Amino acid sequence: MSYSELKPPAKAPLLQIQQLCVNYGGIEALRGIDLEVYGGEVVTLIGANGAGKSTTLRAISRLIPPRSGQIYFQGRKITAYRPDQVVKLGIAQSPEGRRVLAHQTVLDNLELGAYTRDHGADIRADIDYQFQTFPRLAERRHQLAGTLSGGEQQMLAIARALMSRPQLLLLDEPSLGLAPTIVLEIFAIIQSLHTAGVTILLVEQNATLALQAADRGYVLEAGCITLEGPATELLTNEQVKRAYLG
Repeated sequence: MSYSELKPPAKAPLLQIQQLCVNYGGIEALRGIDLEVYGGEVVTLIGANGAGKSTTLRAISRLIPPRSGQIYFQGRKITAYRPDQVVKLGIAQSPEGRRVLAHQTVLDNLELGAYTRDHGADIRADIDYQFQTFPRLAERRHQLAGTLSGGEQQMLAIARALMSRPQLLLLDEPSLGLAPTIVLEIFAIIQSLHTAGVTILLVEQNATLALQAADRGYVLEAGCITLEGPATELLTNEQVKRAYLG
């Protein structure tokens, strides 16, 4: 399977968020944000801890309900969809903290990533494709996921998300807790997925690497989008450099 086969036309946004608000109890986590992702793009969402980045991804995946606003995917309103319906529609998430199934093997985790699909031969072919993309996982296919290194677990989390053949991949803090050399390896994988045509919405604490990997970016502060634009421009923006790039 080539991910470029899944790349949708870029005439209209693949994902569109309009005036999205999310509350945790009495706390406003998101306050009327607007965001768009076009097919084939890598778009990154940067900001400080607690700004609402992960909340945005969880709202898109329908893991948390919005208080108001709308989420559209391929022009279809999905604001009230169930999480499994979102996956079947073509959105998959690699969550913060990886959350692999520790007591299941690498192979089991990949098979479970395809739980919305029912064509066994295609699933086996996609598992082989993931093992080609992530050779280290192929070497450990029968190893329990909980015994993998942090970097290997992150690779598994990404590969598991890709097993649903998503048109949009949500990556939540893929470098969290990893050694610098492994972080660079993970970002090389993200770049290769981009080259292959995978559309990605990336939440990442390392703003420099995120913007270097992305086509466009949004800056989220206290639940509000305060800046947006081409990633190359955000990399040289003085406000962004002072706040996030060190």
